[in-house]
Amino acid sequence: MEKRKLGNIDVSVICLGTMTWGEQNTEAEAHSQLDLALERGVNFIDTAELYAVPPRAETQGLTETFIGNWLKRTGRRDEVVLASKVSGPGEWVEYIRGGPRLDRAHMTEALEGSLRRLGTDYLDLYQIHWPARPTNFFGKLGYEHQQDPDATPIEETLEVLDGFVRQGRVRHVGISNETPWGTMEYLRLARERGWPRVVSIQNPYSLLNRSFEVGLAEMAIRERVGLLAYSPLGFGVLSGKYLDGAPPNARITLFPRFSRYSNEQGVAATRAYVELARAHELSPAQMALAFVNSRPFLTSTIIGATTLEQLEENIASADLTLSDEVLEAIENIHLRHPNPCP
Repeated sequence: MEKRKLGNIDVSVICLGTMTWGEQNTEAEAHSQLDLALERGVNFIDTAELYAVPPRAETQGLTETFIGNWLKRTGRRDEVVLASKVSGPGEWVEYIRGGPRLDRAHMTEALEGSLRRLGTDYLDLYQIHWPARPTNFFGKLGYEHQQDPDATPIEETLEVLDGFVRQGRVRHVGISNETPWGTMEYLRLARERGWPRVVSIQNPYSLLNRSFEVGLAEMAIRERVGLLAYSPLGFGVLSGKYLDGAPPNARITLFPRFSRYSNEQGVAATRAYVELARAHELSPAQMALAFVNSRPFLTSTIIGATTLEQLEENIASADLTLSDEVLEAIENIHLRHPNPCP
């Protein structure tokens, strides 16, 4: 498995995403996925205090608990690069600490909770799950400036992260669902205050949403803030399995709220990509993942699966190199269907 740099850590180009564990996957299934992923060369695991997803109070923290139980049973903590996230504010997560904030009190409680559930005394990467301020994330492209005097400033948040690093409880820090301005603000403060630089940005990126390329790709390369791409299959849409109806027990079938990649334009684009893959005797899912894996601004592609068969197929994308012919055809489809699913 190819490795790339996350700060001073080598991580696999495929990262095991975990948000279905505790909702669509049992603990036993989660442990089987972990066993298989490590067997295939994956050493990078991403989770969050928020998970499982869809988020609800009854399952919050279950994913980290599943991982912690696996680490305790196997004793393989030193073999994995473990990443988690602290929740930003929002009415939809009021059940977390009465409404999470990115200040010292909330972040300290969040980190201690994650470490306790995971059964470890440090995280290799600790990420801000989404910004405190109102801005473009979770599918929003059009920017409408809004003042929020109660939003915790980035300066305060990064100072807290600096403390975690100095304490040895966090090795590296990262951000998620961020904008170019937010990313550069983190970098500016780190440079001026001597605080830790963010080493990663976890944002959506796929054949259906390449908006990262517009304002963040150059920053990622020049500033060495690598992309951790989430939803690289658009909630599984790019596998093609939804083109002829909704398969039972699939995520969008179970949870219709996840419609981000299912609009009319997205379906048309997906059909074109699936037809391209099949014309070249490629798995549509593997082609979509291999494209993401190949990007120069990418550190790791976060894959999620509910079955071991899906996981095997997704991990195998790391061994696939797309031909120039396929890459050119992908660009032609992208010109016809640019970013249909922000």
